[in-house]
Order: sequence, then structure tokens, then C-alpha cells
Amino acid sequence: MKLQQIKYIFEVARNQLNVSATAESLFTSQPGISKQIRLLEDELGVEVFVRSGKHLTNITPAGREILPVAEHILKQVRKIQDIAASHVNHKEGRLNLSTTHTFSRYFLPEVVSAYRRKYAKVALHILQSSGRRTNAELDEGKLDFALVHDGEEGFVDKVHLPCFFWRKCLIVPKNHVLARKENINFDILAQYPLLTHTSLGGVKNPIQAKFQEFGFAPEIVFSATDCEVIKTYVRMGLGVGIIANMAFEPNNDSDLECISLDHLFAPSLVNVVFDRNLYFREYIFSFIETLAPQLTKELILTAQQTKSSNKISRLVETESIPII
Repeated sequence: MKLQQIKYIFEVARNQLNVSATAESLFTSQPGISKQIRLLEDELGVEVFVRSGKHLTNITPAGREILPVAEHILKQVRKIQDIAASHVNHKEGRLNLSTTHTFSRYFLPEVVSAYRRKYAKVALHILQSSGRRTNAELDEGKLDFALVHDGEEGFVDKVHLPCFFWRKCLIVPKNHVLARKENINFDILAQYPLLTHTSLGGVKNPIQAKFQEFGFAPEIVFSATDCEVIKTYVRMGLGVGIIANMAFEPNNDSDLECISLDHLFAPSLVNVVFDRNLYFREYIFSFIETLAPQLTKELILTAQQTKSSNKISRLVETESIPII
């Protein structure tokens, strides 16, 4: 039994039994993968996949037991590689994280700047993905961790640690009537066309849901993942915008008015999410602690060994979580 064969059966299953797509992703040939899978099945004495002619059509009962073990083996191999690399040079490597456009544009620059002063030779790769894709990339080791909105579905088998809260604000042109109005409430806001963030993962827009809690049905005329795009259309007069407070930059947005909505919307929690089997190199610990000082190395390691989500949530006091 070869490690390459184990990798092939796992990747074929991950690619919905498409051997051609698997070969392309692994930069090898389709016949080579098929041959190695056959050799493994001959050695094991059972088939991993059901076939119809030359095509794989399903996973056998034996295969359904074998594949989770294959995944575990591949994760342990990655961990061995990471351990070895950390002993060669603990200040060099690659850090892959996933986050939203808003956080990567407005929040992370200062974090990255501080981090680079300590780890100049760590290659940072900040990706933007969500939901199942992010979860799969955490499983496969393509991501070290992700910044995920609390309550976002699809990460039930991962460790979640509270990272920071972020606030929402209302933006309007300087001469807008709401710029002079006090005590803005849902009733008043519902009278204006709204521009908001795109809802997460295709689920119900959380801003719209908050209005509906109070019996209002706002007209959301525009949504986008990029706050700069929302600002552009607010300037055009398309409506009033609700964006992350961190995205309002007084120097660049002097033609707009930023109005606090803290009295209407509670701060939204963002979690650091990672696979329970992740091997933490020192530079990963350091980045997370730069990102969220309450998440120390000791706390992260404790959380990684804690199975209960309730116990994990008690590791961090709410008062220690920063609001940005």
C-alpha cells in the first residue's frame, strides 16, 4: 500500500468520482490514477468504488469505511511535514487564511503590518471564500484558519474561537436629511431605499431580518460584498447605505456622513475557525494573537483538545473580545 494510492482514492472521492478532474488537479494522468486505484483494491481484496464500464459511479460499503481513514492518514502526513518544517526554520513558511473582502481591506492591513515586522519571511495568502468551500479547504489543509461570522453554517466539526466584534453604521451624503436627524430608528430607515452587504452564504440578509423583527419590510435596492461599491452608489443617490463601521474612512469619505447604528444593531461576532487536527507553527500562533490578543497560544491549544463547544466558549470572556 502506497501513500500515493491513498491520496488518489481520497481525491477521486472529493472530486465526485471524476477521475479526469482529479488527474488535472494533481497534475498527473487519468490512466495512472486508475491503475494505482486498481492496484490498491487488488492488494486490499475489496473494491473502493463501484464501476459501470470505465466510469466510477459510486462508493462501495467498504470504501465508505476506508475513505475517512484515508483522510485521517493524509492529515497526519501534512502534520508530519509541518512539524519537520517548523524545526528547520520556525520563522519561515506559508500562512493561508480566508476572510471577507471587508476585513481584508479595512481591518487586516494594520495587523499584517505589525506581524510582518516579526515574520518578514512568512508568505501570507489572504483568500476570500465562504461556506462549504472554506470548510473543505480547511479539511484539505489548503487553509490554516478562517475568519467566519458567528452562526455561519457549515463549520460544525471545527474549533471556533471568538476573535472580534464589528459594528454597523449608516452612510448618507453630507446634505442628506438623515444627516441632521436625531434618534434614527427602524421606522425612519424603512422609509428609504437601502444599500447593504450581500447576505452571507446565500442565506437571508441579516439586516433585512432585523428590520422584520420589528415589523418593517425595507426596500433593499442594492447589495454588494465591497463597501466601496456601496459608497459609490450612495453618492449617486441610489439610497442610504448600511456598512461596517470600520469601512468608513473620514479622510477619503469626507463627502459622506457616518451615523452610528449601535442602538439598533448589536455588534456582530467573528470567530477564528480551524481544523482540530491543524498543527500550529509558531508563526500561526503569533498571527492569531496579533489579530486577537485574547487568543493566546495556551488558550488555542486548550481549545483544540476540548471537544465540547460550550466548554470552548467559556475559555474566552466576552469582555476581552475587542470591538472594531
